[in-house]
Amino acid sequence: MALVSSVSGISRQQLSCSSFKADVWNVCRLNFWHIQSYRIGTNQATQLYKDFSVKMCSVSNSSSSNFSIPYEKSKRVWIWTESKQVMCAAVERGWNTFIFSPHNYELAIDWSSMALIDPLFLKGGEVFNRVERRVATIIEVSTPQELQQLQPADEQAENIVIDLLNWQIIPAENIVTTFQGSSKTVFAISKTPTEAQTFLEALEQGLGGVVLKVEEVEAVLELKEYFDRRSEVSNLLSLTKVTVTRVDVAGMGDRVCVDLCSLMRPGEGLLVGSFARGLFLVHSECLESNYIASRPFRVNAGPVHAYVLVPGGKTCYLSELKSGKEVIVVDQKGHQRTAIVGRVKIESRPLILLEAKRDLDNESIYSIILQNAETVALIGPCQGNGEQKTAIPVTSLKVGDEVLLRLQGAARHTGIEIQEFIVEN
Repeated sequence: MALVSSVSGISRQQLSCSSFKADVWNVCRLNFWHIQSYRIGTNQATQLYKDFSVKMCSVSNSSSSNFSIPYEKSKRVWIWTESKQVMCAAVERGWNTFIFSPHNYELAIDWSSMALIDPLFLKGGEVFNRVERRVATIIEVSTPQELQQLQPADEQAENIVIDLLNWQIIPAENIVTTFQGSSKTVFAISKTPTEAQTFLEALEQGLGGVVLKVEEVEAVLELKEYFDRRSEVSNLLSLTKVTVTRVDVAGMGDRVCVDLCSLMRPGEGLLVGSFARGLFLVHSECLESNYIASRPFRVNAGPVHAYVLVPGGKTCYLSELKSGKEVIVVDQKGHQRTAIVGRVKIESRPLILLEAKRDLDNESIYSIILQNAETVALIGPCQGNGEQKTAIPVTSLKVGDEVLLRLQGAARHTGIEIQEFIVEN
């Protein structure tokens, strides 16, 4: 019964990952250990557990051709903790590889009885799995000289774990450069989610993974949120073609220029709108103009009240943006990426009101107010001949023109979409 109940706890994510086979063997070993400990005591059962693991692993290797589970290359996360709460939070989020110190062997067995985990054990600067196969080499780096001498070597395991000990400034770029082109997967021990992000993004390529060494659940939640944002960027956003139905001068108002820490290309901009139900793709100032120099880091996004799309499928008001916050940069085809806000400028400027409909017979109206200037533009759809009508200045927009819009739920609470009756005009 214990085996059946353990297997029934396998999540959909574990079923789809390449470690599923190992997890099944883990269930068998754990139930074997529980049965034997009940019969002959804990100490003898632990030795039998090791012997049984070796036998099961040999069976697994000999029958590996029967498993054809696809492997998707991605950044990997191992967890190093003694907190049961951290373990539970990590497993719930799909991270089930844990590192244990030599004195924590029984802790590994205890946790394995309540969750499907892949325990790894430290021993003499190396990391071994449950059947005592070496899976990683730990390299401690305490001085700049040791960092310069860091090199991949044949005698090292397939995975390298870099421990920077007490470095104040993380030399992530140096480590990425050193192991560039190596077949080994390089991890770095990170004591905070911020450190982990630094290692994962260094020189755009980043390391192959991180070992998150923490005792606080919040660290796991924060790192998982970061991974969710990365996954979100790989998805295409659906953009809809709408027809402009109204163009009117609106008077003066406070508009927001959003200056990013990234350069934007032609066809890229921010999704902004007066109503959350429809966000217009507002072009950046990356195009050359007779009126002002190109500023490819800037989007003249609209008044302070407008919504702008941010990571996590959320919106926030333009007035809430500030240095360090993230926004979603989107192009004409729906490709998206995150960018950091470097500066926000709010100034009083003349405004123009634009309204559009998806279907001229439809009562739903989508609206945006923008600065009435030649350098402010909306992005139009691709033409039938494949040509891209990249940017349409608001000063040239007229009724009947087509622009791109992101349709989404109208009701929002603190930027999060909710199911609620709402009327916005």
